[in-house]
Amino acid sequence: MKITVDKGKCQNHGLCAISAPDHFELDADGKLTYQKTFGEEDLDAIEDAIDSCPLQAIVMDRDAA
Repeated sequence: MKITVDKGKCQNHGLCAISAPDHFELDADGKLTYQKTFGEEDLDAIEDAIDSCPLQAIVMDRDAA
């Protein structure tokens, strides 16, 4: 599975990093970094991160490898 973050929408609020800290984080400059792929075992955390994004900038593709 794969995550995409629309950098045009993302305003680096960091709520995704709170919801799924193993996959999202704010770097030293306050910019979002994230792991693009994840496994089934992380699905709940990723869905929480997607739901927490106030700008709906995170998209998940379940079919991507």
